[in-house]
Amino acid sequence: MSTRGYDNSRRTQAARLTRAKVLAAAREHFLQAGYHGTTIAALARAAQVSPQTIYNTFGGKAEVLKAVYDTLLAGDDEPIAMNDRPEMIHVRTRDDAPETLRAYAAFARMLIERTGPLLGVVLAEGAGSDAELSAFLATIDRERRFGNTGVVRHIQERFGLGGGVTVERAVDLVWTLTSPEIADRLIRRCGWELDSYQTWLAEALVDGLDALAAAS
Repeated sequence: MSTRGYDNSRRTQAARLTRAKVLAAAREHFLQAGYHGTTIAALARAAQVSPQTIYNTFGGKAEVLKAVYDTLLAGDDEPIAMNDRPEMIHVRTRDDAPETLRAYAAFARMLIERTGPLLGVVLAEGAGSDAELSAFLATIDRERRFGNTGVVRHIQERFGLGGGVTVERAVDLVWTLTSPEIADRLIRRCGWELDSYQTWLAEALVDGLDALAAAS
């Protein structure tokens, strides 16, 4: 008698749909009510699922926020690393260091366009005494620095950093200039257009690395 493996495709598809519904509901709630004003019960009602489904799928509220952030950052919910996406491949295939940094500024602008409204709400509220929200902010900071390090190492290996600039010092510069706090100040609080932010960031990265080399 032949055996046939259990077909769980319907269950997998249902789980993906449930996840998408929760993420969509969470994004709207975080933007409208803020992180502190959002509850798992409210998300469950909006997504038409049980609170336990949210806990089983994501964890607590901070984990839901991280899932929303990651989906916005990537532009989708597919398990594809940022480094393997076309935008980062474009950054890594520029012909010199300045053009690499300008392409990275365009990449950073795209990420801010996707995540800026959500992060703006979170930054405006502040973590306060919420340890889980503080952990979320620390995590995305570490992840951003990891990405910055990859770009700087690429520049060092392909073009050189110039002078006696170390990778660590160059990463400090890129990590600071691409921070969501600076983007939030310029775009949300000062009213800069995204094009103006990208132009400023591109030249700040190029000039900043040149200044580091000159000072070394």
